[in-house]
Order: sequence, then C-alpha cells, then structure tokens
Amino acid sequence: MLLLSLLLPVGCKGGQQSPSQVPEVAVVTVKPQAVELTMELPGRTSAYLVAEIRPQVSGLIQKRLFREGSDVKTGQVLYVIDPAPFQATLDNAKAALGRAEANVPAVRLRAERIRELLADKAVSQQDHDDASAALKQAEADVEYWKAAVESARINLRYTRITAPISGRIGRSTVTDGAMVTAYQPMSLATIQQLDPIYVDVPQSTTELQRLKRNLESGRLNQKGANQRKVKIILEDGTMYPSEGTLQFRDVTVDPTTGSIIMRVVVQNPKGVLLPGMFVRSILKEGVQEKAILIFQQAVSRDPKGNPIALIVDAEGKVQQRTLTLDRAIDDKWMVLSGLQAGDQVIVEGMQKVRPGVSVKAVPFEPGASRAMKPDDKAQQAPQGK
Repeated sequence: MLLLSLLLPVGCKGGQQSPSQVPEVAVVTVKPQAVELTMELPGRTSAYLVAEIRPQVSGLIQKRLFREGSDVKTGQVLYVIDPAPFQATLDNAKAALGRAEANVPAVRLRAERIRELLADKAVSQQDHDDASAALKQAEADVEYWKAAVESARINLRYTRITAPISGRIGRSTVTDGAMVTAYQPMSLATIQQLDPIYVDVPQSTTELQRLKRNLESGRLNQKGANQRKVKIILEDGTMYPSEGTLQFRDVTVDPTTGSIIMRVVVQNPKGVLLPGMFVRSILKEGVQEKAILIFQQAVSRDPKGNPIALIVDAEGKVQQRTLTLDRAIDDKWMVLSGLQAGDQVIVEGMQKVRPGVSVKAVPFEPGASRAMKPDDKAQQAPQGK
C-alpha cells in the first residue's frame, strides 16, 4: 500500500508537461509588406554607335592623320587620298562648262532672229525648228557640265576621309602609300562611340511570361518613377557608379537560347566600360504590395525536400506548415503560400519542439542570442558516471 501510494503521483506527472519544462522559442509575426522585386541577369556591353571607315573614291593614301586608339571628333580628317587626278577632273569639267555657257548666247540670238523672220514668212518652219532645237541642246550642254563639275567637286572632297561620328578609333588597316578602292569590303578603321554605351541583357521567355502573368494578376506594380533604372555590377563584383536606363525589349526570340535581348543605356564618361565586357545587371521587376518575408533560418525541409516552417498557434502549440517559396531576398525567403498575416513563425528553438507540443513564444531579435536557460545548460552538461 505504501509503495503504491509513492508510485502513483510519479505516474500521473509523467503523462503531463510540467510548466517548468515548456520549451521557449523565438518567433516572428508575419506582416505583409511592400517589396521591390529585382532580377540579376548577365549581359555584355556593346558600342552605342559603330562606324566602319571606307573610301568613297579610289586612289593612293597620301597620309594618315590620326593616332590609333585615340578619340576623334565628327568631321575630323582621318586619311588623305592623293587629290591630283580629282583636281584635274574638276578643272576639265569647269572648262567644258565655260565653253558650253559661252555658246548659249549666240545660239539664243540666232533662234530669236529666225522666230521674227518666221512671222514675216522670210524663213521656213524647218529653219525655225532647227534653231529652237540648237538652243535647247546648248542649254542642256550647260546643265550637263554643271553636273559634271559638281560630281568632280564631290569626288575631290571625298579624297579627305573624315570621321562620321565622334568616338574612339581603333587600329588602321592601311598605311601611307597604300592603294584603296571605292567602297572596298575591308574597312580602313573602325570608330566606336563609348559614351553612352549599351548593355545587352538576355532574358528567357519563361521568365518573361512569368513576369507578364504577375503583372496581369495584379501581384506586381510597375508604376514606380525609377522602374526603368538598372544597376550594373562589374566583372570584379564592384558596383558601377552610374545607373543605366532600360531602353527596350526586343520582340524576336533567339531560337538557340530561347531568350530575348533587353538593351540598357549606361553613361560611360570615364570609359570604364568597353565593348564586349561581361557584366551583371540588376533590373526591377516591380513592387509586390503584400509580400510575406520570413528569415531563411525559419525554413527547413521535410524528407521529400519540400520547404516547411513551424508556427505557434493561438493555443500556444506548434503547428507545421508546408510552404511555396519564390526567391531569396537578402537573408529572407519570400513566401507565396503556406503562411498568412498574423502567423507566429518559429525562428529559433525548432530543434527542441515538434508539432503538437506546447511552447512559450518570445519575440525574435535579429543579431541577438538569447540567454540559455538553466534547464538547457543542464541538458547540455555531460553526465557523470
């Protein structure tokens, strides 16, 4: 009887959780908030303008007037083709024009006299027609040689090959004394405008369709004033000081990659960005007004690999929720489904609890470690023999 009376209270206590044994967990209350969503995509730079320099007349390169790799201005003379034959052609055309113009007055006076005589029936109609035709031919000769003079003047001007755009010129493919032909396939040099400069960013059509669906459903808002601003990250990981501007999205899908090209314009006053460089760009997708974010340490995986989180319900008991995650934002996950406003998500102490267990919830303080309870120390202390 005495033995049973001593064992009975112990058996009753074993079936219940003592208040002193209730584990303490740190929780964060879910609060929807506005979050600006971005995507980081690789890209390559390309020149804003490219001009390949080719001769427009054939001749001998007399002199090159630029330094390779230097900056040139619009209209600056780059090459000089020997102008002597073109000057001679111009002089010949001018002389022929002068001869044609000198012939016109005499032909015109003769035509006028024959017209007067025709009225008195002193000449035949044929004579009048011949005089009129001679006058028109003389006037046509004048116009022909005027055009010849202008053509010769243009060709003479083309002997001075100038820069069509401002930018940085590359190496020259010819030297002084080289023979060139008009509109030859090989360019003499190439000028590239580097300020501003393009950044071409490929975006998969899958990502594009997802973005369109989010916009149509109202989950994303693209009404921000700086929506088209793009941040650039250089190859060494440093942030480029100036933001770019999204200019357009291409409408043609590359069949080999299944992506389209987005073109970003970036100011490049110091020439840091060069054509062909690999960079990363951070583009803004939009603002999600009611996004749910939880700390990454609050998310674990079940045996099947599905993301789960533990919450404390209104009765102070632990419940398990299966989550659908979207992306990581800094040290947090953005949750698409599985949580709602007001849920208390366990961030610390998950190892000591399981679903259905009563717990004591305390607010989680990021960056601060909670003091260990005496019971916890006792559980971690090595047991004596």
